[in-house]
Amino acid sequence: MKKLFLASLMLLCVASLALAASNSPEYFEGKWNVLVKGTPQGDATIPMRFETKEGTTKGFFMADDSGQEYEMSSVSIIDGVLTAAFNIQGYDVDINMSEVDGDNAAGSLMGMFDLSATRVK
Repeated sequence: MKKLFLASLMLLCVASLALAASNSPEYFEGKWNVLVKGTPQGDATIPMRFETKEGTTKGFFMADDSGQEYEMSSVSIIDGVLTAAFNIQGYDVDINMSEVDGDNAAGSLMGMFDLSATRVK
């Protein structure tokens, strides 16, 4: 009975650690090409970058081809879902993204337009 209890406890610990690792802010760190599908102006790709320092995640995006990055007004990661808000081309927008696999994420812009994100290597 003791062996069964210890084996169950170890399995629970390993599963908890795996879940915590996949929900960590570090997953979203780095550069992403975010494709927003089906907007009134057509599909749009928005380059984004996320970084976490001292437990705080910040996001940056490029609104045009100039290469200039703009900081997002807010970024949070709760239960493995990144939520960010920013102003682009005069519109206040928000996105949410969650992990699909090691280099891809999916979500929505404003809850209306699907998005897919691919990590830039």
